[in-house]
Amino acid sequence: MTQPPPPPPPTDLDRSDGAVLRSDVTAGAIEEHRFPCSNCGSDMRFAPGGAGLECPHCGATEALDPDDSAPDAIPELDFRQALADQLPAAQMEETRVLSCDSCGAQVEFDAVTHAKECPFCASPVVTDTGTHRHIKPRAVLPFSLKGKQARDAMEAWLGKLWFAPNGLKEFARKGRPLQGIYLPYWTYDADTKTQFTGRRGDVYYVTRTRVDSDGNTETYQEEQVRWTNVSGRVARVFDDVLVLASQSLPREHTEALEPWDLSELRPYAPEFLAGFRAEGYAIGLEDGYDHARQKMDAVIRRDVRFKIGGDRQKITSMDTDVSDVTFKHVLLPVWLAAYRFRGKAYRCVINGRTGRVQGERPWSVAKIALAVLAGFLLAATIGYVYAVSQGALPAPAIPGL
Repeated sequence: MTQPPPPPPPTDLDRSDGAVLRSDVTAGAIEEHRFPCSNCGSDMRFAPGGAGLECPHCGATEALDPDDSAPDAIPELDFRQALADQLPAAQMEETRVLSCDSCGAQVEFDAVTHAKECPFCASPVVTDTGTHRHIKPRAVLPFSLKGKQARDAMEAWLGKLWFAPNGLKEFARKGRPLQGIYLPYWTYDADTKTQFTGRRGDVYYVTRTRVDSDGNTETYQEEQVRWTNVSGRVARVFDDVLVLASQSLPREHTEALEPWDLSELRPYAPEFLAGFRAEGYAIGLEDGYDHARQKMDAVIRRDVRFKIGGDRQKITSMDTDVSDVTFKHVLLPVWLAAYRFRGKAYRCVINGRTGRVQGERPWSVAKIALAVLAGFLLAATIGYVYAVSQGALPAPAIPGL
């Protein structure tokens, strides 16, 4: 039986042929990973929700190596060693990156792709910045949400945007394909010990008396706070403090996609990226750690308040010793639709595991004006009915009665 010929290769930004472009820096050249179908020769892609690769042309499937999909513990890397540029060469790689001059996204592409638009903001200006040397991804959270499921989630979200222009909804639904992209994140582990000083406030009540304007005496309870100086020590071990390493999407959008089921992280393997794109990290390891420390300090401050106890707490000093800091570079999956409407870029981002949606939207001035007018008319009608019921206004005459 003659096999059907493979489809023609896609072009420009729509090209997503399963190639993964990465290499160990010791190899001396960028290596392109391809996964040809043994049945028809087309490039296979990772199948969201499955456990292997799938051919988009003939439907053949291929299971991943068990070592690639096993959710075993993923070793951490030493933070101080990385800052000193002393990581083993096997933990470093080079990738070819296209950088967007508009939103700053750095997206990895294969050697034959020439993007005309940025997948994050639909900007027409994308610059080839050549190869970048950086820390390899240590783990990946594979897509489990299929493209159709993601589009259904986006359309349900769009359906709730009553104040968005109707033209935007139609354009967003039909005008842009969804793209599967892995976003870069850092995770940090740390052992912390904090010495603190502060004050504990215990509330108590004192009975007071007062005389009202008629000369009557009454008693009441007055709140008082008894403050006591305290000091102590708290300790906490942090595991997988998550920090976005991208600048291409608003942080409030990506944080709203949480939580991520990091227990399902898999050791990195290029097969998981087949058919998808990955963004290179734009926030470095040290800057990411600064964000992580802010998250850690907020938790430590909560621990200190709990340790102080009482009804009120005042923290006067905290001295935190941080040790055994380790990290991972991980890739987390999102479906993304970026489109330009009336000259402005808008994005819709969908968690590739849970289907949670976040995005940007314009406001329809006409719809808002109609809503305000309707509210005014409703309020006027209610006011008139109330006035009539109270006899302040005559009841309207009804013809024929």
